[in-house]
Amino acid sequence: MSTLELKQIITEHLSHIDDVSFLKALRTIIESKVSVSEYKLSDFQKIRIESGRHELTNKQTLTHEDLQKEIDQWLSTK
Repeated sequence: MSTLELKQIITEHLSHIDDVSFLKALRTIIESKVSVSEYKLSDFQKIRIESGRHELTNKQTLTHEDLQKEIDQWLSTK
């Protein structure tokens, strides 16, 4: 079934629903999918992203494997 067919079926069914609370809930779900608003980062988030980029550029990162070894060592001492 194509997207267009599904939309037509849903539209047809919607025209027969009179339950206001159900329709409001459905509107909330639909609006969450069609929202095109821009996500705003806080100053803190921007600083953390820039810090991460700086660490990546300066090769101050760990591989997943090395990080897992550190975690395992830390857990074994607890």
